[in-house]
Amino acid sequence: MEIAYRIEQPLRLDVELQVRGLTALLGGSGAGKTTLLKALAGLVPANGRPFAGLPPEKRQVGYLPQGYALVPHLTAAENVALALPDDGGSAVSLLEKVELAHLADKLPGELSGGQQQRVALARALARKPRLLLLDEPTSALDAISRDSALDLLESLSRSLKLPVLIVTHDPYVASRCDHVGVLENGRIAQAGNPEDVFQRPATVSIARMVGFSNIFSGVISEITDSGVVLSVGEKRFRVETPNRPPPGSRVDWGIRPEEVMVVRPDRPLPQELRGNVLTVTVERMQKRGAGYCLQLGGELPLSMLLPRHVQDRLRLTEAASIEVVLKPRYIHLFSASD
Repeated sequence: MEIAYRIEQPLRLDVELQVRGLTALLGGSGAGKTTLLKALAGLVPANGRPFAGLPPEKRQVGYLPQGYALVPHLTAAENVALALPDDGGSAVSLLEKVELAHLADKLPGELSGGQQQRVALARALARKPRLLLLDEPTSALDAISRDSALDLLESLSRSLKLPVLIVTHDPYVASRCDHVGVLENGRIAQAGNPEDVFQRPATVSIARMVGFSNIFSGVISEITDSGVVLSVGEKRFRVETPNRPPPGSRVDWGIRPEEVMVVRPDRPLPQELRGNVLTVTVERMQKRGAGYCLQLGGELPLSMLLPRHVQDRLRLTEAASIEVVLKPRYIHLFSASD
């Protein structure tokens, strides 16, 4: 489904976005994500398609707000039944779709946060929507519940052939979706599949939003068959890219922390990568899940994510001097100006 909405109040938005399967609208706080959902649901004045001019009750939209808005003295089934039309079928059958029929007689206060969310989702499905809208659906969930909720949404979207629009500030949620749009300055600044957006962000601000913590400036010094040569101070890096600004262009560039690679002494690098090697010092090492986050100083200040199996082999410590390589295909150019 294609949405195209223009909103003047409470803030100005002009948004065009394809909602394909499970689609994430990624943006920072105050970007207007919730405002767009409310406009689609008919709760905020706006012009656009689909549903133009229809009152909220006439829109085939399922809307799951933050907080879920369940009636506390009604059971799960009774909460779902509130949204059922006279010929809408059974509340219990809708609870079955969200794997919660066995708790149909429970009050919201007797349910976990994830279970409450599923009741609210079943209620949203009761309207037989053409479009399902979810406002930060995983913000109050732990990691296991978050993955379970995303698995369910993916399954429902595919089995019901229902486009789902999730607004989120969480890059992980966006990475789990089929399609991503980034909302910035009142418009969609970039859209595409998660791999494209996360690996090739269009701007520095989008790069930071999707996890690029290593961002620098440089100057294009040479055009090559596969990309460019990038000068950063006295250092020259080979970059594989179809984006080839002319020599002398100043660019912003970066590399994801998980794509900074340690050079192993027992595995000499090919000659073509030696120019992309940096000598650095481990300034700080922090446990991060099943791996480690390293802050590196030296020729460039870098963040690096080190898998546990690599650390088990290298036994790095703070103050250690190491070599890292920035592989040409992992360096990304964000912008350029003559």
